[in-house]
Parts: sequence; structure tokens; C-alpha cells
Amino acid sequence: MVRSIKNPKKAKRKNKQNKGDGSSSSSSMPSMPTRVWQPGVDKLEDGEELQCDPSVYNCLHGFHVGWPCLSFDILHDNLGLNRTEFPHTVYMVAGTQAEKAAWNSIGIFKISNVSGKRRDVLPKKLANGEGDMEDDEDEDDDSDSDEDSEDEASSTPIIQLRRVAHHGCVNRIRTMTQNPHICVSWADSGHVQVWDLSSHLKALTESETEGKDGSSSVFNQAPLFNFGGHKDEGYAIDWSPTVTGRLVSGDCKSMIHLWEPVSGSWNVDSKPFAGHSASVEDLQWSPSEEHVFASCSVDGHIAIWDVKRGKSPVVSFKAHNADVNVISWNRLASCMLASGSDDGTFSIRDLRFLKEGDAVVAHFEYHKHPITSIEWSPHEASTLSVSSGDNQLTIWDLSLEKDEEEEAEYKAKTQEQVNAPQDLPPQLLFVHQGQKDLKELHWHNQIPGMIISTAADGFNILMPYNIQNTLPSDVPI
Repeated sequence: MVRSIKNPKKAKRKNKQNKGDGSSSSSSMPSMPTRVWQPGVDKLEDGEELQCDPSVYNCLHGFHVGWPCLSFDILHDNLGLNRTEFPHTVYMVAGTQAEKAAWNSIGIFKISNVSGKRRDVLPKKLANGEGDMEDDEDEDDDSDSDEDSEDEASSTPIIQLRRVAHHGCVNRIRTMTQNPHICVSWADSGHVQVWDLSSHLKALTESETEGKDGSSSVFNQAPLFNFGGHKDEGYAIDWSPTVTGRLVSGDCKSMIHLWEPVSGSWNVDSKPFAGHSASVEDLQWSPSEEHVFASCSVDGHIAIWDVKRGKSPVVSFKAHNADVNVISWNRLASCMLASGSDDGTFSIRDLRFLKEGDAVVAHFEYHKHPITSIEWSPHEASTLSVSSGDNQLTIWDLSLEKDEEEEAEYKAKTQEQVNAPQDLPPQLLFVHQGQKDLKELHWHNQIPGMIISTAADGFNILMPYNIQNTLPSDVPI
């Protein structure tokens, strides 16, 4: 069961190291070699310290805005569908976890000048099969351009922020797919509220100084709609991607309510969907069937529901041996559902084989602490990202298999000197560290390869170098 940050004291910004899959531990003693750090396995010896390897990121930025945020969402914008050129601009909303209920707010962010650089996974000469990595006459010119790129990559993003007062901590916040200026918040007061943020987004879009450096005051604004029919607070909520304005919300008393849009408002069915025996932790609408959604619970089960077939699940199955904290429905391969558990495991199921009882196509036990967030990539059907209570954000590609011959050839060509871990799953693409108490992550739908994550000590924006940053030609946009 994943619960809120709710720190008793305001979080302070600290200088943190961010470690990617190229992280190394190094010693002040020159005789000790640099080696790759294995999270949860290796221990630091006397005189050793962890160092970030910036070469494994196309982009890496961190920022904090005051109180920690348990949940956030990235807004769809009008800046383009497949953006690959730096610098980037990102819009998002987040809800705070403040010490006192009246101190909370919804933050509307415009983050511009998100800089970085594009890298090739293999040097161009190797990728073209032109031999090994020998010095050539263009090396000096290349080093000059690399220095310019490093300067660009280290530029600081510009953060503009407007705040809307929100009574109580925000357990979860989600924006409507079709109308991103509309968002819904789950409060620890037990209320689910819908908000219209259009005026704040307009102010941020039209100005380069509005709310800069957190200078904006907190705006008092009434929600569009306020539902208090749940019997307890909750964390589960999701907008339908196929029916504009349709919503489901689930609470800690195991109940799920369906919201239907009516004339600029909502009609919330007073009779809940019932089928779990404990708290509903997450909800996900099917990306392809407008009446179908999935839920997961502390009872260890995942349930599939059809709103046209009554208030009981169509199917319910034991998914993990502990609480099921999060689920993600693959929008590029709608038969695939991912789930993450309190015991640190996460699984991938092919829903077409549920009746046969062998729907699990992949199961990973890499993380040793609760899974706090899981999400499929919007650009690669086989790729997903996971965050855990072990302070790691990992990226996985299910299409990968270990190829020892290819691995040896790559190491020989690149003259790799570090001793890479040998026992990691071949599907593990990337490990990002440096955030404390990771809570939620999201891929950016319009910037391939970009992930934003939130933790007790702030946000990170990252783009690993080995994640595809262009859309494949067969992916619909």
C-alpha cells in the first residue's frame, strides 16, 4: 500500500547526486578502479563515493517548489506532437502534501528552457561499421562542439508557477485527455473535485515572467464540481481516453464510483462498483473499449469491469502476493496490462489469456521495496518505466534478450574499461537514482524519451541516452 508523503516539516532543497545506468563508485585512492554501482547490492567502502555519469543522459534537471508532491500530471499542449529539438517546454499540474490542510495547493507549471543534447548510442563511425575508436584529424573540432553541447545541457530550466488553493493534501491529480485544462483531484479530506485551470494556463502561455521563480500568489477558486459521496479518502482515479469527461474514482473502503458528463457537469452514480475486499489503489480505463476499466487493490487482486454489465467485475484474479499498488494499461498494445506490488515485484499480463490462467508474460523481482508507479511508454509498445521505494526509477524493454556475442563485440569496439554487473535482467535498460522517496512518474506524450518523476525532495526531468527519442513510423499520433 502506497501512501502519502505528508512530511511533518517542509522539505528543503538539497544537492543530490543522480545516478543513471552509468553510475560509478570511485575512490580517492588512485589505485582503485572505477566500477559500475549495483543498487541494493553494492556497499560503499571507506574512501569511496558515488558519482553521476552525465554522459548517460540526453537531459537531466531537478527542481523543488516547496512542499513535496505525491502526484502530478503532464498536460497535452499545442507545441507539437513529436518534439526532438532542445530546448523543450513542458506544462504540468501537481498537488502538494503540506503540513496543514489549508496550506495545500494545486500548482500549474510552465517549465521552459529544458535543455540537453542528442547523443548516438554508438559513435557514428562504429554504427556505420567504419572501424575502431581511433583518433582522427577531426577530433579537435569535435571536442569544441562537445563543449558547446555540455554548456547547453547544463542550462537551468525556467520555472513559472501559478497556484490554486486546495483544502487538504492532494492524494492524486489527473488531467482530462481531451481537455487538458480540466483536472480532477483526490483530497485526503475524502472529496473528489474537478477544476478548470484554463485561465492559469492562458496566463502562463502568454507571459515569460508570470509566476516566475514561484512569485505567484495563491488563487482562491471554486471547483467546477465537488463529490463527497465516498465513505473515505482515496488514491485511485482515471479519465476515460475514449469518452470525453467520463471518470472513475476509487476509495480506501473498496468502493468505485462512475462519473458521467452531463451538460457541463457530472452525474456520479450513487451505487458504487463493489468487488474488492480492501482499498482500491489504482484505476485504468481500457484504451480501446469505452465501457471497460481495470482496478487493483490491497487485497492483491486486479479486477476488470464493464460498466454495461452491472456493478460486479467481469473477471477478478490474484495478481500478486501483496498489495497491488499501481497498474498501467498499454495504449499501443491494449492486450497488455502491467501491475506493481508492495513486495517490489511487477508483472506484465496479456489479457487475451486470462481465461486460460497463464496470462503472465513477464514477472520481475529486481526491486526490493514497494512499487510506487508504473507506466508504459507512449512511443514504444514494449517499453515501460517503474519507480520504487528503493529510490530507483528503472526503464525496461520487454523485447530485449541477452546476446552474449553482441555484448562482447560492443565492449571490444568501445574499449569499455568498467566492470558492468553480470546478473541484471537483459530487459533492464536504465537505472536512475538520486531522488528520495520516489512517488510517481510519467512519460511525456509529445517529447519521445522524456520522463518526469516526483519524490519527497522534488522533481526530476530526465531523458536517458539509450531510449528512443523519435516516433517509429507505425505508431499513431
